[in-house]
Amino acid sequence: MKKSIVSVVMALIFAVSVVGTSMAASVKCEVTAVDADKGTVTMTCKKAKKLKVGDKVKVKKLKKGGAVEGC
Repeated sequence: MKKSIVSVVMALIFAVSVVGTSMAASVKCEVTAVDADKGTVTMTCKKAKKLKVGDKVKVKKLKKGGAVEGC
């Protein structure tokens, strides 16, 4: 009985963690202007409707080129 309860609890924890990570919006943007003095960056985004004022975003720079390894 204890093992089944523990396994159900573990499954629920896993399901909640997967749902939490999948709720983040993914928006592709292009930087159009940078003002280093003010610390502002202006971007043009394809799906800007997913964003709202006050949202925290994480920006990654795309790596261009690089080696592709095969088998």
